[in-house]
Amino acid sequence: MRAALCILVGLVLPFAVNAADQKSVPPSPPAASGELQILIGYLGVEGEPRETMSPLDKPITEEGLMGARVGLADDNTTGRLMKQNYKMDEVLVPDGGDVKKAARDLIASGHRYIVADLPAAQLLAVADLPEAKDAMIFNVQAKDDLLRGADCRANVFHATPNRAMLADALAQYLIKMRWSKWFLVSGKTDQDKLYAQAIRRSAKRFNAKIVSEKEWTFAPESKHTDDGHVSEQETVPVFTQGPDYDVLIVADEADNFGDFLPYHTFTPRLVAGTHGLVPTAWNRTNEAWGATQFHNRFERKANRWMTERDYAAWVAVRTVGEAATRLNSGDLNKVRAFVLSPDFAISSFMGTGASYRPWDHQLRQQILLTGPRMLVSFSPQPGFLHEFDTLDTLGFDKPDSACKQISH
Repeated sequence: MRAALCILVGLVLPFAVNAADQKSVPPSPPAASGELQILIGYLGVEGEPRETMSPLDKPITEEGLMGARVGLADDNTTGRLMKQNYKMDEVLVPDGGDVKKAARDLIASGHRYIVADLPAAQLLAVADLPEAKDAMIFNVQAKDDLLRGADCRANVFHATPNRAMLADALAQYLIKMRWSKWFLVSGKTDQDKLYAQAIRRSAKRFNAKIVSEKEWTFAPESKHTDDGHVSEQETVPVFTQGPDYDVLIVADEADNFGDFLPYHTFTPRLVAGTHGLVPTAWNRTNEAWGATQFHNRFERKANRWMTERDYAAWVAVRTVGEAATRLNSGDLNKVRAFVLSPDFAISSFMGTGASYRPWDHQLRQQILLTGPRMLVSFSPQPGFLHEFDTLDTLGFDKPDSACKQISH
């Protein structure tokens, strides 16, 4: 692994496009004479600011998009030295709007690099467009394991970790600490069930034992009622009775109930998973390897902390910039081949370079394990070995991959 260089960057305001009326995307302004212009498209869906369970957290606005904007500024900082000019056109489709038409318009306007901030079904719909066959589509939101397996696509690159990677990162730490008996609590949403499925896979892979499983069926709004705290103090201890266990693992991606569980369990036990001790690609608690300066740049631009989705979008935009800079070319075929080569890596602000697995196009990177206020550890954990790259102990290694649509 190559150590990554941390670069101080300026801020550039990208050219924004409102796709509410589903009009064609106008072309980006031309580059200065002699400059190589590289176009990047950002495709997302409009939505309300993401609310959090805790009243202390502010609603998160422009999640993903702000990370892409900071990545664009980074690209142009280096690009000025190389006579390269990066432009990003932003398309936010109304909820229920025609995402495929928006993607077609981007591609027709010359965009071959697309940052897709979309859930799995819409991501696949865009990737399967005939016009998108020769594009590089960066998935920055969907964590579905199937997108790296049976539903993989040759034109999709995953800048966000899948659930298997996150579950493996947590499992390695718990096994290293000899906490091998788990109580799994999952929510009712499809995403919660997929997270729980990843936890079961990791338990089997690392020889942990799930001694009990339960589904949380209580109303998520109860905490905001006058007697909410009394209710949870009575409900959770009864709910968490059962066989003895070391760790209560919660699968609550929708953030409906996970914060209720710490300090209320029948026996005093650690809470981990989507709440408590959380495996994540990015968190504000990371301060090493230039991360503090990286955080500061983002916070000055966004007026909030960077989320995992912001980080994935930053990675996607920086992938294009790093490859084009190293090649001094924006040619898609050359960039794609280089990104999948052993010579490619980008700074991860986690001590090692991040690169893409050729068998499923998943970004391989370290995973942080964070508490509410401090970084606890990061995985892969020491002692978990691999023939070629210890980062491939997280998620689907080449022999385990069910991806058949990518030749490698």
